[in-house]
Amino acid sequence: MDRRTLLKSLQSGLVASAASVVLPSSVFAAEKKDKRPIALLLPLTGPRARLGLSMRQAALLAENSAFVQSFDTGGTAAGAATAAAAALKIKPAMILGPLGYEEVPAVASTVAGRVPVIAFSNDSVLRAPGTWIFGITAGQVTTAILRYARTRGVKTLAMIDDGSPWSAAAALAAGKAEAELGIAVRVIPFENDQRIAGIQNLPDAVLLPGSGEKVLAAAGALKDSGAQLLGTFQALDNRPAALEALAGAWLASPDPNAFGTFASAFQARNGGEPGTIAALAYDAAGIANTLRADNRLGVEGLMDAKGFHGVTGPVRFRTDGSVARDFAIVVAGPTGYTPVAASSGS
Repeated sequence: MDRRTLLKSLQSGLVASAASVVLPSSVFAAEKKDKRPIALLLPLTGPRARLGLSMRQAALLAENSAFVQSFDTGGTAAGAATAAAAALKIKPAMILGPLGYEEVPAVASTVAGRVPVIAFSNDSVLRAPGTWIFGITAGQVTTAILRYARTRGVKTLAMIDDGSPWSAAAALAAGKAEAELGIAVRVIPFENDQRIAGIQNLPDAVLLPGSGEKVLAAAGALKDSGAQLLGTFQALDNRPAALEALAGAWLASPDPNAFGTFASAFQARNGGEPGTIAALAYDAAGIANTLRADNRLGVEGLMDAKGFHGVTGPVRFRTDGSVARDFAIVVAGPTGYTPVAASSGS
């Protein structure tokens, strides 16, 4: 898989004595291996079926298919509730999914804390004890890039709000970071590149949290302004024009190298190109696989303070349903994005 395709995908893991023989502990572990299934709740039909099928394929790369049972949510709240009720009948050790933000409350209500739920939504307000939000949130990547920027001397920041829900969540996270990091933040609504170019008293850095042509226009207007450009993985774009506009920008993202290993394995087995959401399914199933091997498949295992390493980065589960994530900090250059550091998200 070439680098251009990879980065495009990234945007869309054991004495004997005279009196007795002592068997290795691994023998007993093998005898007691937890064989409870994992329930995978995904939209296998409906408008998001293609994504749901890709996520199932990714999950099966990380966990033995004998332990995975899939349930179709159809991408709706009603479908998710029905799928969760059906999943409970197999007495799963864990539920992975659902995907959509409207599906999460339906599943959480149906499960009612009986089984840990790792949802793939990135809407952090849906978190609750027993229901973890595993999707990469705007708050996580915004906090990560701002923490890194602060270590590099950034004290004043302007954030360009493009009007998207992602941008709004990023602005909220940036506001919360003011007191924690000691960065003065002002939010500037995006109107056009002329307004951006005319910003008076440019700060140390400008955060462009979103993606698409608005971000590139803003980046181009700020080129050579002296302000350091900051962004999130949403803006990863390997087109020459994008790389030129983002040259020198610092972005918080899952490590492209780790993602590349997963993407190559996925392509070899299934064909096609996985995206970051498919990688989330791979990581969640990998966590289940790790906990099964350690006979800790359940909430207690999930709460291990050491956390888990995956292709979307190191994660740690919290009691309130939130997930702490670490990200790579990459720098945009003429030929792509180079990891230069790591930073913790919110």
